[in-house]
Amino acid sequence: MSLIPSFFGNRRSNVFDPFSLDIWDPFEGFPFSSTVANVPSSTRETSAFANARIDWKETPEAHVFKADLPGLKKEEVRVEVEEGGVLQISGERSKEQEEKNDKWHRLERSSGKFLRRFRLPENAKTDQVKASMENGVLTVTVPKEEVKKPEVKAIEISG
Repeated sequence: MSLIPSFFGNRRSNVFDPFSLDIWDPFEGFPFSSTVANVPSSTRETSAFANARIDWKETPEAHVFKADLPGLKKEEVRVEVEEGGVLQISGERSKEQEEKNDKWHRLERSSGKFLRRFRLPENAKTDQVKASMENGVLTVTVPKEEVKKPEVKAIEISG
């Protein structure tokens, strides 16, 4: 359940979650018509694809991120770990080329850039991150360090 009022749109993340750094588009969901002169078409295209949906689950061994990126090739997606333990997933879907004789009846598939950032917990092994892409789903696995159990040393009591 979101703690954000519904006027902020259908954000699935929580602004009070310190690990979530997704980029919020305040104009998401607004119907921009082609008559809006002060909003360039590139901005509308980018905002349409800006919120790539990403799931984050934690298993005993790792943090696993899954992103739905239909129609993208792995060469069009970047996965990076920034200094300070921030995982960044970004990419771009190119706009389809228009031919002179094409007559478009509907244009609903989004194009443009997306960028999502997540602050990883301290137990993440950022030097061992792995990513794979299959059938339009990007899976990023960040292994976790084993929780070290405190060593208990018995002290002999003298006297």
